Amino acid sequence: MQELPTVPAPAPKPARSPLPDWIRAKFPGGPNYTRLRDIMRTSELHTVCEEAMCPNIGECWEVHATATFLILGDVCTRACAYCNIATGRPLTLDLEEPDRVARAVESMALRFAVITSVDRDDQADGGASVFAATIRRIRARTPNCGIEVLIPDFRGREEALQVVMDARPDILNHNTETVPRLYRTWRPGGKYAWAMELLRRAKLMAPDGVTKSGVIVGLGETHDELLQTMDDLRAVNCDVLTIGQYLQPPGHPPVERFYTPAEFAVLKDEALARGFKHVESGPMVRSSYHAADQVPAKP
Repeated sequence: MQELPTVPAPAPKPARSPLPDWIRAKFPGGPNYTRLRDIMRTSELHTVCEEAMCPNIGECWEVHATATFLILGDVCTRACAYCNIATGRPLTLDLEEPDRVARAVESMALRFAVITSVDRDDQADGGASVFAATIRRIRARTPNCGIEVLIPDFRGREEALQVVMDARPDILNHNTETVPRLYRTWRPGGKYAWAMELLRRAKLMAPDGVTKSGVIVGLGETHDELLQTMDDLRAVNCDVLTIGQYLQPPGHPPVERFYTPAEFAVLKDEALARGFKHVESGPMVRSSYHAADQVPAKP
């Protein structure tokens, strides 16, 4: 009797790191949260708040009326080890998406909107034209709404960045994410030099604009490496910095270390001492956390 071939057992998923007592997210709920969620569903829109399982979704949607829209689809061409967004081959661009986002911003009566995206390395401009169209459609419908864009690196293409900057977002954000030594492990599709050059160019293109970046801690970086990254960001005149704890999504690498609230306070002091105009630093901080507080209020 012929033996059946042996099927190898699937590789075990990384064990989830137990959370310390100081990391607790409030369960999302409330009438404003429900209203925003329903508008997102009926508008066929995605949010990074949901796709990336952000722990602050309840606070941002219910209390601050701030939402982070995920444009260019919900499938990313890269596979960063810290990120929970699906990776693979994306669908074709939805050119009606900017109008839907603008209508949703108006319906939600948002005072601040953050626009981010998956990486679209399959597109010649990385999706820059869709970012610009979304900014302009929001301005046309809700002129008093502040706008932050959290953009990909566009693989270092200056002309793509210029397209976004010409639409004049209130905040131009590009996350550094980690220190140079760890890019190959955690962000293999990106380059630290691309991140720094993008932020440098953005400030040159709009000297009066606000530039912003964020780093994740708990990936294996050292304190000195974090300080050097802060220095590098200030060297390109980055104005705003966010510092948050890596929380392991299902099936992703475990947390190397949990930083204490006291350590986040020290990092904030170090960043402010280097000249950042605004710093958000804490275990639950994410890129768009308290984003509306980082630019002057619109009249």
